[in-house]
Amino acid sequence: MRYGTIGTGWITQSFIEGTRLIEDFELHAVYSRTQEKAQAFAKDMGAALAFSDLEAMAASPEIDAVYIASPNALHYAHSRLFLEAGKHVLCEKPLTANSQQAEELMALARSKNLIYLEAIMMLHMPQLKLLEAALPRIGAVHTARFDFSQRSSKYPAYLAGEMPNIFNPKLATGCLMDLGVYCVYPALHLFGQPEEIITTAGLLRTGSDGYLNSVFIYPDLQVNISCSKIGQSRLGTEILGDEGTLVIDSISKLTNMKIVYNDGHTEPIYGEDEKPVLMKGEAADFRNYILEPDRWTEEYAYVQELALRVSRTLERMRDQAGIRFQ
Repeated sequence: MRYGTIGTGWITQSFIEGTRLIEDFELHAVYSRTQEKAQAFAKDMGAALAFSDLEAMAASPEIDAVYIASPNALHYAHSRLFLEAGKHVLCEKPLTANSQQAEELMALARSKNLIYLEAIMMLHMPQLKLLEAALPRIGAVHTARFDFSQRSSKYPAYLAGEMPNIFNPKLATGCLMDLGVYCVYPALHLFGQPEEIITTAGLLRTGSDGYLNSVFIYPDLQVNISCSKIGQSRLGTEILGDEGTLVIDSISKLTNMKIVYNDGHTEPIYGEDEKPVLMKGEAADFRNYILEPDRWTEEYAYVQELALRVSRTLERMRDQAGIRFQ
């Protein structure tokens, strides 16, 4: 299977590196807004084709699928273009700017018997199964704290009066869509849909959310979600049970996971010495859903259903916090 990419940033390069470890999944084409940049990126990455015309790339019979890492506000239009052209689509998170767009594109993909998948790397990492298996060992869970707070390198430009893309509400960005989504996914995956959600956010002068806090309330559990693009957290993630605490350094990468039991002894779950290829898992699953659909039908259906629930939940959180995309 041959695929193309939209985007030339580090995340696209990381995805390409992940696919090099997967059989029957070959980079064949790249897109950039200028032909010069597309050709340079194609040369660096080893792609045969370089495009600066998206419609020409979508129409090309030489690719079967596309990985989309364009700005958030373009995800819907780019995904629709390639689905209508009969190409499978793996789109970076967030899938779209709202749940209505996500539902529409999922229906389009089904009508054409195509795979349409959100690229959320933690959901496709093998260590997620280690986390799931470890949860019962900490007893009855009553509190979870999922945090992804990472000060943006663009924040000084914002403070200087500029409008970086990450703080531009016209581009469907902000800390919830960029970082908070990595906290919402495991909350819904591990604990299901909450009965109540309470969300507040710190809005910047641009209208974008610089930081956000939310509580997901379940009958016997509360999940606290926090994210920030203007401050750096040092605490990581914790899931508290009555017999111990599961500690995770990075919720997006599921690194350095361990259980600290009530008596103080520690059980490693996934060591800090492990060096996972971050995007290999999502690339492998995308390939599997396309080439071995019968084997992966149930898993793909669940991943789609979860993606839609996440999209609706993000929408609800934005409404509560007063986050508006222009």
